[in-house]
Amino acid sequence: MNAIPVNQKQCIESCLTCYSTCLSSAMNHCLEAGGAHLDPSHFRIMMACVEICRTAAHFMLIGTGQHKQTCAICSQVCRDCAASCESLEGMEECANACRECAEHCAQMAA
Repeated sequence: MNAIPVNQKQCIESCLTCYSTCLSSAMNHCLEAGGAHLDPSHFRIMMACVEICRTAAHFMLIGTGQHKQTCAICSQVCRDCAASCESLEGMEECANACRECAEHCAQMAA
């Protein structure tokens, strides 16, 4: 069995952290806060981020050669989600998780 390279392992961990942080923020903070937190464009980018982070982590874990493409789109979606979260109060943790994941995925996609 091949060991997962350290940089890939860090990226997987970052994706899974972003996945859980965004999902938890959307379901707990955004739903409770209402207003702009439930704006369709904000909520959709959060859900897109949740799904692409999970998918990118899965692609790396199963060892598919397409993980670079998945990581490239994950990096972009995470940057978009971070920007959306930064515009709203109480979303700092989500924005930070997104920025970190975007950086790790950009490195994996390179």
